[in-house]
Amino acid sequence: MSEKTSSAEAFFERVADDRFVPTENTRGPWSADSQHAGPPAALLGRAMRMRDGAREDMRLARITFEITSPVPLKPLTVSTGVLRQGRSVELVEASLTPEGGDEVMRARALRIRTLPGAVPESVPEPEVPGPESAAAEPFFPVPWEVGYHTAMEARFAHGSFLGRGPAACWLRMRVPLVEGEKTAPLDRALIAADSGNGVSNVLDFSQHLFVNPDLTVHLHRHPGGEWVCVDARTSIDDAGIGMTETVLHDEQGPIGRSVQSLFVAPRG
Repeated sequence: MSEKTSSAEAFFERVADDRFVPTENTRGPWSADSQHAGPPAALLGRAMRMRDGAREDMRLARITFEITSPVPLKPLTVSTGVLRQGRSVELVEASLTPEGGDEVMRARALRIRTLPGAVPESVPEPEVPGPESAAAEPFFPVPWEVGYHTAMEARFAHGSFLGRGPAACWLRMRVPLVEGEKTAPLDRALIAADSGNGVSNVLDFSQHLFVNPDLTVHLHRHPGGEWVCVDARTSIDDAGIGMTETVLHDEQGPIGRSVQSLFVAPRG
């Protein structure tokens, strides 16, 4: 275990109000020294939700993450701020800075005031088979034993990690986001949303490099339950610029969408 990581049974251990130490569960499949973007994205979403003065009648409608460089497996400092605050809408931001380094991820979120009963209640209808009928599929080869790929349970409604083309995968966290804390439904949605690029692929991951420098998530409904489905489709231009579009679901039906920009290039 590196001195820069925690041994907690979670994705992060909180060691101060604004400081978190990652565990090996955050390690992504591309580099032994970098985190999968899902856990730090969820950590930023948590910071916005739990910041001092956060209004309980506001709900996240859209959040955009700018990933300026890979998030290392080092202690992270989280900072938050309010960019604009109104009666019905507010714009907030949060950022992650690793120990001894520069900012690596920034998020800007639009939160909208909720008005229960403002419109007739609608009941969403599931668009993909639920996790109880989905199949476990092998993860594409990863050269280390512990990481995001082992900390998340994955079941495919259609497609697979090793197959080509669109795919729909149900994801569930095996460990909490932060040690000793109850995981919020929003945490579950954000930690899964960045997986669209990995779930849906059009090229061999072992031969091509896929980098998503951003992630935008829109939520029209507050997620519920432990499972989140990423129903993803990837498109790539021959110049190496691509996009992954994902419909996000809980077990009741669609909850929103996410989009990732992609830089794609041959490995080596």
